[in-house]
Amino acid sequence: MQKTFPGGTGPVDYDVVVVGGGPAGSTTATLVAQDGHRVLLLEKEQFPRYQIGESLLPATIHGICRLLGVSEELAEAGFTTKRGGSFRWGRNPNVWTFAFSVSPQLAGPADYAFQVERMKFDKILLDNASRCGVTVRYRCQAVEVLREGDRVTGVLYTDDTGVERVTTSKWLIDASGNTSRLRDSVGGHRSMSPDFRSVALFGYFAGGKRLPAPNSGNILSASFPSGWIWYIPLARDLTSVGVVVRSDHVHRLHGDKRAAYHQMIAECPIVHDYLKGVPPATTPPYDRLRTRRDYSYHHTTLWSPGMALVGDAAMFVDPVISTGVHLATYGGLLAARAVNTALAGDIEEAACFAEYEARMRREYRKIYDFLVAFYETHDEQAYFRAAQHVTGRTGDPLEAFVDLVGGIASHDKALPDGSPLSADAKDIDAIIGRTHDDGDVIGLHHVPVIAEALGETIAMRQLRPGKPEHDGNPLLDRGLGVSADGRRWTIPARAVDTPPT
Repeated sequence: MQKTFPGGTGPVDYDVVVVGGGPAGSTTATLVAQDGHRVLLLEKEQFPRYQIGESLLPATIHGICRLLGVSEELAEAGFTTKRGGSFRWGRNPNVWTFAFSVSPQLAGPADYAFQVERMKFDKILLDNASRCGVTVRYRCQAVEVLREGDRVTGVLYTDDTGVERVTTSKWLIDASGNTSRLRDSVGGHRSMSPDFRSVALFGYFAGGKRLPAPNSGNILSASFPSGWIWYIPLARDLTSVGVVVRSDHVHRLHGDKRAAYHQMIAECPIVHDYLKGVPPATTPPYDRLRTRRDYSYHHTTLWSPGMALVGDAAMFVDPVISTGVHLATYGGLLAARAVNTALAGDIEEAACFAEYEARMRREYRKIYDFLVAFYETHDEQAYFRAAQHVTGRTGDPLEAFVDLVGGIASHDKALPDGSPLSADAKDIDAIIGRTHDDGDVIGLHHVPVIAEALGETIAMRQLRPGKPEHDGNPLLDRGLGVSADGRRWTIPARAVDTPPT
Protein backbone atom coordinates (compact mmCIF):
# COMPACT_ATOMS: atom_id res chain seq x y z
CA MET A 1 0.00 0.00 0.00
CA GLN A 2 1.36 3.41 -0.93
CA LYS A 3 1.87 6.07 1.71
CA THR A 4 1.48 9.81 1.37
CA PHE A 5 4.15 12.37 2.15
CA PRO A 6 3.04 14.60 5.06
CA GLY A 7 2.27 17.97 3.57
CA GLY A 8 1.37 16.44 0.25
CA THR A 9 3.59 15.56 -2.70
CA GLY A 10 1.41 12.56 -3.56
CA PRO A 11 1.60 8.84 -2.73
CA VAL A 12 4.94 7.05 -2.43
CA ASP A 13 6.00 3.41 -2.23
CA TYR A 14 8.42 3.84 0.69
CA ASP A 15 9.34 6.48 3.20
CA VAL A 16 13.02 5.95 2.42
CA VAL A 17 14.97 4.11 -0.26
CA VAL A 18 18.60 3.35 0.63
CA VAL A 19 21.01 2.44 -2.17
CA GLY A 20 23.87 0.29 -0.90
CA GLY A 21 24.02 -2.42 1.76
CA GLY A 22 27.40 -1.67 3.35
CA PRO A 23 27.76 -0.31 6.91
CA ALA A 24 26.55 3.19 5.93
CA GLY A 25 23.44 1.91 4.18
CA SER A 26 22.52 -0.76 6.71
CA THR A 27 23.00 1.68 9.62
CA THR A 28 20.78 4.31 8.03
CA ALA A 29 18.11 1.81 6.98
CA THR A 30 17.97 0.04 10.36
CA LEU A 31 17.67 3.20 12.45
CA VAL A 32 14.94 4.58 10.20
CA ALA A 33 13.02 1.27 10.28
CA GLN A 34 13.38 1.17 14.07
CA ASP A 35 11.58 4.51 14.14
CA GLY A 36 8.58 2.92 12.45
CA HIS A 37 9.10 3.86 8.79
CA ARG A 38 8.95 1.82 5.58
CA VAL A 39 12.44 1.33 4.14
CA LEU A 40 13.64 -0.33 0.93
CA LEU A 41 17.36 -1.11 0.57
CA LEU A 42 18.80 -1.89 -2.87
CA GLU A 43 22.11 -3.77 -2.95
CA LYS A 44 23.80 -4.45 -6.30
CA GLU A 45 25.59 -7.61 -5.13
CA GLN A 46 24.63 -10.80 -3.33
CA PHE A 47 25.85 -10.99 0.26
CA PRO A 48 28.25 -12.09 1.55
CA ARG A 49 30.57 -10.14 -0.72
CA TYR A 50 34.17 -8.95 -0.42
CA GLN A 51 35.01 -5.45 0.85
CA ILE A 52 38.14 -3.75 2.17
CA GLY A 53 38.24 -1.87 5.49
CA GLU A 54 38.72 -4.45 8.21
CA SER A 55 39.97 -2.52 11.25
CA LEU A 56 37.19 -1.01 13.39
CA LEU A 57 37.05 1.47 16.29
CA PRO A 58 35.32 1.16 19.69
CA ALA A 59 32.94 3.98 18.70
CA THR A 60 31.39 1.70 16.08
CA ILE A 61 31.41 -1.55 18.08
CA HIS A 62 30.15 -0.27 21.44
CA GLY A 63 28.10 2.68 20.26
CA ILE A 64 26.40 2.42 16.89
CA CYS A 65 26.32 -1.39 16.79
CA ARG A 66 24.64 -1.34 20.20
CA LEU A 67 21.94 0.97 18.82
CA LEU A 68 21.51 -1.34 15.85
CA GLY A 69 21.06 -4.33 18.16
CA VAL A 70 23.95 -6.49 16.91
CA SER A 71 26.31 -6.37 19.90
CA GLU A 72 25.75 -9.98 20.97
CA GLU A 73 26.04 -11.29 17.43
CA LEU A 74 29.34 -9.48 16.91
CA ALA A 75 30.67 -10.83 20.20
CA GLU A 76 29.85 -14.37 19.09
CA ALA A 77 31.26 -14.03 15.55
CA GLY A 78 34.84 -14.91 16.51
CA PHE A 79 36.44 -11.71 15.20
CA THR A 80 39.98 -10.83 16.33
CA THR A 81 39.94 -8.55 19.37
CA LYS A 82 41.75 -5.23 18.89
CA ARG A 83 42.73 -3.60 22.18
CA GLY A 84 44.60 -0.67 20.68
CA GLY A 85 46.98 0.07 17.84
CA SER A 86 50.67 0.11 17.03
CA PHE A 87 52.71 2.45 14.84
CA ARG A 88 56.23 2.21 13.43
CA TRP A 89 56.32 5.69 11.97
CA GLY A 90 58.86 8.28 10.86
CA ARG A 91 62.49 8.24 11.94
CA ASN A 92 62.02 6.29 15.15
CA PRO A 93 62.67 2.56 14.50
CA ASN A 94 60.63 1.46 17.54
CA VAL A 95 56.94 0.59 17.63
CA TRP A 96 54.55 2.90 19.46
CA THR A 97 51.66 1.05 21.08
CA PHE A 98 48.53 2.37 22.78
CA ALA A 99 45.60 0.69 24.55
CA PHE A 100 41.99 1.89 24.39
CA SER A 101 41.64 1.16 28.12
CA VAL A 102 43.52 4.33 29.08
CA SER A 103 40.43 6.41 28.30
CA PRO A 104 37.87 6.67 31.14
CA GLN A 105 35.18 6.48 28.45
CA LEU A 106 36.56 3.18 27.13
CA ALA A 107 37.85 1.54 30.30
CA GLY A 108 36.13 -1.70 31.24
CA PRO A 109 33.70 -3.34 28.83
CA ALA A 110 34.34 -0.89 25.97
CA ASP A 111 38.14 -1.11 25.88
CA TYR A 112 38.37 -2.99 22.58
CA ALA A 113 37.22 -3.14 18.98
CA PHE A 114 37.47 -5.87 16.32
CA GLN A 115 39.45 -6.70 13.22
CA VAL A 116 36.75 -8.06 10.93
CA GLU A 117 36.37 -9.84 7.65
CA ARG A 118 34.06 -7.33 6.05
CA MET A 119 32.11 -9.93 4.10
CA LYS A 120 31.02 -11.37 7.47
CA PHE A 121 30.63 -8.08 9.36
CA ASP A 122 28.59 -6.39 6.63
CA LYS A 123 26.27 -9.40 6.34
CA ILE A 124 25.60 -9.30 10.10
CA LEU A 125 24.54 -5.66 9.81
CA LEU A 126 22.40 -6.19 6.70
CA ASP A 127 20.70 -9.33 8.03
CA ASN A 128 19.87 -7.32 11.14
CA ALA A 129 18.34 -4.59 8.96
CA SER A 130 16.01 -7.22 7.51
CA ARG A 131 15.01 -8.37 10.99
CA CYS A 132 14.23 -4.75 11.89
CA GLY A 133 11.75 -4.50 9.01
CA VAL A 134 13.90 -3.20 6.13
CA THR A 135 12.97 -4.68 2.74
CA VAL A 136 16.33 -5.77 1.29
CA ARG A 137 16.64 -6.57 -2.41
CA TYR A 138 19.93 -8.03 -3.65
CA ARG A 139 21.42 -7.79 -7.15
CA CYS A 140 19.53 -4.56 -7.79
CA GLN A 141 21.46 -1.77 -9.52
CA ALA A 142 20.34 1.84 -9.12
CA VAL A 143 20.35 3.54 -12.50
CA GLU A 144 18.83 7.01 -12.25
CA VAL A 145 17.35 9.42 -9.72
CA LEU A 146 13.72 10.48 -10.22
CA ARG A 147 12.61 14.09 -9.68
CA GLU A 148 9.58 16.30 -9.41
CA GLY A 149 10.90 19.82 -9.88
CA ASP A 150 13.86 20.32 -7.56
CA ARG A 151 12.97 17.39 -5.31
CA VAL A 152 14.23 13.81 -5.60
CA THR A 153 11.22 11.48 -5.46
CA GLY A 154 12.62 8.01 -6.06
CA VAL A 155 14.92 5.88 -8.16
CA LEU A 156 14.97 3.83 -11.34
CA TYR A 157 16.78 0.51 -10.87
CA THR A 158 17.28 -2.86 -12.53
CA ASP A 159 16.18 -5.87 -10.50
CA ASP A 160 17.86 -9.26 -10.15
CA THR A 161 16.37 -10.38 -13.49
CA GLY A 162 17.55 -7.30 -15.38
CA VAL A 163 14.10 -5.69 -15.54
CA GLU A 164 13.94 -1.93 -15.01
CA ARG A 165 11.71 -0.84 -12.15
CA VAL A 166 10.73 2.43 -10.52
CA THR A 167 10.13 3.02 -6.83
CA THR A 168 9.10 6.30 -5.24
CA SER A 169 10.04 7.59 -1.80
CA LYS A 170 10.12 10.63 0.42
CA TRP A 171 13.89 10.39 0.72
CA LEU A 172 16.64 8.66 -1.21
CA ILE A 173 19.87 7.84 0.63
CA ASP A 174 22.87 7.13 -1.60
CA ALA A 175 25.16 4.81 0.36
CA SER A 176 26.49 3.03 -2.72
CA GLY A 177 30.17 3.63 -2.04
CA ASN A 178 33.06 5.37 -3.74
CA THR A 179 31.89 4.27 -7.20
CA SER A 180 28.39 5.72 -6.75
CA ARG A 181 26.49 6.41 -9.97
CA LEU A 182 24.00 8.69 -8.22
CA ARG A 183 26.16 11.05 -6.20
CA ASP A 184 26.16 13.97 -8.64
CA SER A 185 22.34 14.05 -8.52
CA VAL A 186 22.58 15.71 -5.11
CA GLY A 187 24.46 18.62 -6.68
CA GLY A 188 28.07 19.66 -6.26
CA HIS A 189 30.99 17.46 -7.25
CA ARG A 190 33.61 15.14 -5.79
CA SER A 191 36.67 17.05 -4.61
CA MET A 192 39.82 14.94 -4.51
CA SER A 193 42.31 15.57 -1.71
CA PRO A 194 45.42 17.53 -2.71
CA ASP A 195 47.26 16.03 0.28
CA PHE A 196 46.57 12.29 0.07
CA ARG A 197 46.83 11.38 -3.61
CA SER A 198 48.04 7.88 -2.97
CA VAL A 199 47.52 4.39 -4.37
CA ALA A 200 46.78 1.39 -2.15
CA LEU A 201 47.90 -2.04 -3.34
CA PHE A 202 46.61 -4.71 -0.97
CA GLY A 203 46.39 -8.47 -0.56
CA TYR A 204 46.36 -11.25 2.04
CA PHE A 205 48.74 -13.76 3.57
CA ALA A 206 48.00 -17.17 5.11
CA GLY A 207 49.15 -16.23 8.60
CA GLY A 208 52.02 -14.10 9.84
CA LYS A 209 53.78 -13.07 13.03
CA ARG A 210 51.80 -11.16 15.64
CA LEU A 211 52.72 -8.39 18.08
CA PRO A 212 53.39 -9.60 21.64
CA ALA A 213 50.31 -10.12 23.83
CA PRO A 214 48.12 -8.35 24.81
CA ASN A 215 48.63 -6.39 21.58
CA SER A 216 48.53 -9.40 19.24
CA GLY A 217 45.24 -8.24 17.70
CA ASN A 218 46.38 -4.69 17.02
CA ILE A 219 46.65 -3.21 13.58
CA LEU A 220 50.28 -2.30 12.83
CA SER A 221 50.84 0.77 10.64
CA ALA A 222 54.46 0.97 9.51
CA SER A 223 56.06 3.63 7.32
CA PHE A 224 58.70 2.91 4.68
CA PRO A 225 60.44 5.17 2.14
CA SER A 226 57.66 5.11 -0.48
CA GLY A 227 54.67 5.32 1.89
CA TRP A 228 53.28 3.08 4.60
CA ILE A 229 51.91 -0.44 5.13
CA TRP A 230 48.91 -1.70 7.09
CA TYR A 231 49.23 -5.10 8.74
CA ILE A 232 45.90 -6.40 10.09
CA PRO A 233 45.64 -9.76 11.89
CA LEU A 234 42.20 -10.88 10.72
CA ALA A 235 42.50 -14.46 11.97
CA ARG A 236 45.19 -16.93 13.03
CA ASP A 237 45.73 -17.91 9.39
CA LEU A 238 44.80 -14.65 7.63
CA THR A 239 46.55 -11.26 7.53
CA SER A 240 45.53 -8.24 5.49
CA VAL A 241 48.55 -6.33 4.16
CA GLY A 242 48.18 -3.11 2.22
CA VAL A 243 50.92 -0.94 0.73
CA VAL A 244 49.89 2.73 0.47
CA VAL A 245 52.20 4.46 -2.03
CA ARG A 246 52.59 8.23 -2.32
CA SER A 247 51.85 9.81 -5.69
CA ASP A 248 55.54 10.50 -6.40
CA HIS A 249 56.24 6.75 -6.14
CA VAL A 250 53.26 5.45 -8.13
CA HIS A 251 55.53 4.71 -11.09
CA ARG A 252 56.83 1.77 -9.08
CA LEU A 253 53.51 0.01 -9.63
CA HIS A 254 53.81 0.01 -13.42
CA GLY A 255 54.40 -3.43 -14.82
CA ASP A 256 54.28 -6.45 -12.51
CA LYS A 257 52.20 -5.26 -9.54
CA ARG A 258 52.71 -8.39 -7.47
CA ALA A 259 56.50 -8.10 -7.84
CA ALA A 260 56.29 -4.42 -6.83
CA TYR A 261 54.06 -5.32 -3.86
CA HIS A 262 56.53 -7.85 -2.48
CA GLN A 263 59.49 -5.55 -3.17
CA MET A 264 57.95 -2.71 -1.16
CA ILE A 265 57.10 -5.07 1.70
CA ALA A 266 60.77 -6.05 1.69
CA GLU A 267 61.64 -2.36 2.18
CA CYS A 268 59.68 -2.24 5.45
CA PRO A 269 61.80 -4.31 7.89
CA ILE A 270 59.16 -5.03 10.54
CA VAL A 271 56.47 -6.16 8.09
CA HIS A 272 59.01 -8.12 6.05
CA ASP A 273 60.09 -9.92 9.22
CA TYR A 274 56.48 -10.66 10.25
CA LEU A 275 55.81 -12.26 6.86
CA LYS A 276 59.03 -14.24 6.54
CA GLY A 277 58.18 -17.67 5.16
CA VAL A 278 54.44 -16.94 5.08
CA PRO A 279 52.73 -17.69 1.73
CA PRO A 280 50.06 -15.48 0.14
CA ALA A 281 46.49 -16.56 0.84
CA THR A 282 45.02 -18.83 -1.85
CA THR A 283 41.36 -19.10 -0.77
CA PRO A 284 38.93 -16.75 -2.57
CA PRO A 285 38.25 -13.88 -2.16
CA TYR A 286 41.61 -13.42 -0.43
CA ASP A 287 43.72 -14.78 -3.29
CA ARG A 288 43.70 -11.55 -5.30
CA LEU A 289 45.89 -8.46 -5.24
CA ARG A 290 43.70 -5.34 -5.46
CA THR A 291 44.28 -1.64 -6.12
CA ARG A 292 42.50 1.50 -5.01
CA ARG A 293 43.77 4.93 -6.04
CA ASP A 294 43.17 8.55 -5.06
CA TYR A 295 40.85 7.46 -2.29
CA SER A 296 40.72 10.62 -0.15
CA TYR A 297 37.91 12.95 -1.19
CA HIS A 298 34.69 14.65 -0.15
CA HIS A 299 31.57 15.64 -2.07
CA THR A 300 31.02 19.38 -2.02
CA THR A 301 27.27 18.93 -1.35
CA LEU A 302 25.94 16.22 0.95
CA TRP A 303 22.19 16.70 0.51
CA SER A 304 19.45 18.31 -1.53
CA PRO A 305 15.65 18.13 -1.13
CA GLY A 306 14.74 14.44 -0.92
CA MET A 307 18.28 13.04 -1.15
CA ALA A 308 21.48 12.67 0.88
CA LEU A 309 24.90 11.06 0.45
CA VAL A 310 26.21 8.78 3.21
CA GLY A 311 29.43 6.82 3.71
CA ASP A 312 31.97 6.52 0.89
CA ALA A 313 29.52 8.12 -1.54
CA ALA A 314 29.96 11.29 0.54
CA MET A 315 33.58 11.20 1.71
CA PHE A 316 36.61 9.10 2.54
CA VAL A 317 39.99 9.91 4.01
CA ASP A 318 43.33 8.13 4.27
CA PRO A 319 42.88 5.00 6.46
CA VAL A 320 46.00 5.20 8.62
CA ILE A 321 43.92 5.53 11.82
CA SER A 322 41.16 3.18 10.61
CA THR A 323 38.33 5.69 10.26
CA GLY A 324 36.58 4.28 7.17
CA VAL A 325 33.80 2.25 8.81
CA HIS A 326 33.58 4.85 11.58
CA LEU A 327 32.77 7.64 9.10
CA ALA A 328 30.33 5.34 7.29
CA THR A 329 28.33 4.23 10.34
CA TYR A 330 28.48 7.63 12.00
CA GLY A 331 27.18 9.23 8.82
CA GLY A 332 24.40 6.64 8.72
CA LEU A 333 23.42 7.53 12.28
CA LEU A 334 23.30 11.27 11.50
CA ALA A 335 21.36 10.78 8.27
CA ALA A 336 18.84 8.54 10.03
CA ARG A 337 18.26 11.25 12.63
CA ALA A 338 17.62 13.79 9.89
CA VAL A 339 15.16 11.51 8.06
CA ASN A 340 13.31 10.42 11.21
CA THR A 341 12.93 13.97 12.49
CA ALA A 342 11.72 15.31 9.15
CA LEU A 343 9.27 12.42 8.76
CA ALA A 344 7.89 13.13 12.23
CA GLY A 345 7.31 16.75 11.19
CA ASP A 346 9.15 17.99 14.27
CA ILE A 347 11.78 20.11 12.48
CA GLU A 348 12.05 21.40 8.91
CA GLU A 349 13.94 19.18 6.48
CA ALA A 350 16.50 21.89 5.75
CA ALA A 351 17.46 22.23 9.42
CA CYS A 352 17.59 18.44 9.89
CA PHE A 353 19.98 17.86 7.00
CA ALA A 354 21.98 21.02 7.71
CA GLU A 355 22.76 19.46 11.10
CA TYR A 356 23.73 16.20 9.36
CA GLU A 357 26.06 17.98 6.97
CA ALA A 358 27.59 20.27 9.60
CA ARG A 359 28.45 17.37 11.92
CA MET A 360 29.84 15.22 9.10
CA ARG A 361 32.03 18.00 7.75
CA ARG A 362 33.27 18.79 11.24
CA GLU A 363 34.23 15.15 11.75
CA TYR A 364 35.91 14.82 8.38
CA ARG A 365 37.79 18.10 8.72
CA LYS A 366 39.35 17.26 12.05
CA ILE A 367 40.41 13.80 10.91
CA TYR A 368 41.81 15.35 7.74
CA ASP A 369 43.76 18.08 9.51
CA PHE A 370 45.18 15.60 11.97
CA LEU A 371 46.36 13.32 9.15
CA VAL A 372 48.04 16.20 7.33
CA ALA A 373 50.06 16.84 10.48
CA PHE A 374 50.67 13.10 10.89
CA TYR A 375 52.27 12.82 7.45
CA GLU A 376 54.23 16.06 7.60
CA THR A 377 56.13 15.25 10.80
CA HIS A 378 58.78 12.57 11.25
CA ASP A 379 59.48 12.16 14.95
CA GLU A 380 57.10 11.72 17.84
CA GLN A 381 57.65 15.10 19.47
CA ALA A 382 57.11 17.09 16.27
CA TYR A 383 54.18 14.84 15.41
CA PHE A 384 52.42 15.39 18.74
CA ARG A 385 53.10 19.13 18.72
CA ALA A 386 51.55 19.42 15.27
CA ALA A 387 48.52 17.42 16.36
CA GLN A 388 48.14 19.65 19.43
CA HIS A 389 48.19 22.73 17.19
CA VAL A 390 45.54 21.26 14.85
CA THR A 391 43.10 20.25 17.56
CA GLY A 392 43.54 22.94 20.23
CA ARG A 393 42.54 20.48 22.98
CA THR A 394 43.39 21.00 26.64
CA GLY A 395 43.30 18.34 29.32
CA ASP A 396 44.96 15.01 29.96
CA PRO A 397 47.27 14.28 26.99
CA LEU A 398 47.16 10.51 27.36
CA GLU A 399 43.38 10.33 27.53
CA ALA A 400 43.11 12.76 24.61
CA PHE A 401 45.35 10.53 22.50
CA VAL A 402 43.35 7.39 23.18
CA ASP A 403 40.04 9.19 22.64
CA LEU A 404 41.45 10.21 19.24
CA VAL A 405 42.54 6.78 18.08
CA GLY A 406 39.54 5.06 19.67
CA GLY A 407 36.99 7.03 17.67
CA ILE A 408 35.40 8.73 20.69
CA ALA A 409 36.67 12.27 20.32
CA SER A 410 33.23 13.72 19.51
CA HIS A 411 30.28 14.90 21.56
CA ASP A 412 27.82 12.39 20.15
CA LYS A 413 27.42 9.86 22.92
CA ALA A 414 27.40 6.47 21.25
CA LEU A 415 29.65 4.54 23.57
CA PRO A 416 28.93 3.10 27.04
CA ASP A 417 30.01 4.78 30.23
CA GLY A 418 33.50 3.74 31.16
CA SER A 419 34.63 2.78 34.62
CA PRO A 420 36.71 5.64 36.08
CA LEU A 421 40.41 4.92 36.08
CA SER A 422 42.51 5.55 39.13
CA ALA A 423 45.63 7.65 38.81
CA ASP A 424 47.70 4.46 39.01
CA ALA A 425 45.76 2.84 36.19
CA LYS A 426 46.48 5.79 33.92
CA ASP A 427 50.24 5.44 34.28
CA ILE A 428 51.81 6.24 30.91
CA ASP A 429 54.34 3.42 31.24
CA ALA A 430 51.54 0.87 31.43
CA ILE A 431 49.49 2.14 28.53
CA ILE A 432 51.46 3.81 25.77
CA GLY A 433 55.07 3.61 24.78
CA ARG A 434 57.77 2.26 22.54
CA THR A 435 57.53 -1.52 22.34
CA HIS A 436 60.72 -3.54 22.07
CA ASP A 437 60.80 -6.81 20.14
CA ASP A 438 60.51 -8.71 23.41
CA GLY A 439 57.25 -6.93 24.25
CA ASP A 440 58.55 -4.58 26.95
CA VAL A 441 57.09 -1.09 26.93
CA ILE A 442 59.16 2.04 27.52
CA GLY A 443 57.05 4.98 28.67
CA LEU A 444 56.68 8.24 26.80
CA HIS A 445 56.67 10.66 29.73
CA HIS A 446 56.36 13.84 27.67
CA VAL A 447 53.48 13.09 25.33
CA PRO A 448 51.86 16.46 24.46
CA VAL A 449 48.12 16.97 24.12
CA ILE A 450 46.61 15.46 20.96
CA ALA A 451 42.93 16.03 21.52
CA GLU A 452 39.82 16.11 19.36
CA ALA A 453 41.19 15.17 15.97
CA LEU A 454 38.22 12.93 15.43
CA GLY A 455 35.96 15.83 16.31
CA GLU A 456 32.47 14.47 16.46
CA THR A 457 33.22 11.21 18.30
CA ILE A 458 34.14 12.00 21.98
CA ALA A 459 30.64 11.74 23.36
CA MET A 460 29.72 8.70 21.32
CA ARG A 461 30.56 6.85 24.52
CA GLN A 462 27.07 7.24 25.95
CA LEU A 463 24.54 7.29 23.14
CA ARG A 464 21.86 4.73 23.90
CA PRO A 465 18.11 4.71 24.45
CA GLY A 466 17.13 6.80 27.46
CA LYS A 467 20.37 8.81 27.65
CA PRO A 468 20.08 12.17 25.84
CA GLU A 469 23.10 13.92 24.43
CA HIS A 470 24.28 16.69 26.77
CA ASP A 471 20.82 16.81 28.37
CA GLY A 472 19.49 18.08 25.03
CA ASN A 473 22.04 20.86 24.56
CA PRO A 474 23.39 21.21 21.00
CA LEU A 475 26.88 20.12 19.97
CA LEU A 476 27.20 22.86 17.37
CA ASP A 477 26.64 26.58 17.77
CA ARG A 478 23.00 27.25 16.85
CA GLY A 479 22.62 23.53 16.22
CA LEU A 480 20.22 20.78 17.23
CA GLY A 481 20.23 18.36 20.13
CA VAL A 482 19.54 14.60 20.12
CA SER A 483 16.53 12.70 21.45
CA ALA A 484 16.81 10.27 24.35
CA ASP A 485 16.66 7.23 22.04
CA GLY A 486 19.39 8.68 19.80
CA ARG A 487 17.34 8.47 16.60
CA ARG A 488 16.07 12.06 16.15
CA TRP A 489 17.16 15.67 16.39
CA THR A 490 15.58 17.96 18.99
CA ILE A 491 15.32 21.72 19.34
CA PRO A 492 17.27 22.79 22.42
CA ALA A 493 15.57 25.26 24.72
CA ARG A 494 18.12 27.94 23.97
CA ALA A 495 18.38 27.28 20.22
CA VAL A 496 17.75 30.05 17.72
CA ASP A 497 15.62 29.80 14.62
CA THR A 498 18.49 29.67 12.12
CA PRO A 499 19.91 26.30 11.00
CA PRO A 500 23.39 25.18 12.14
CA THR A 501 26.45 26.47 10.32
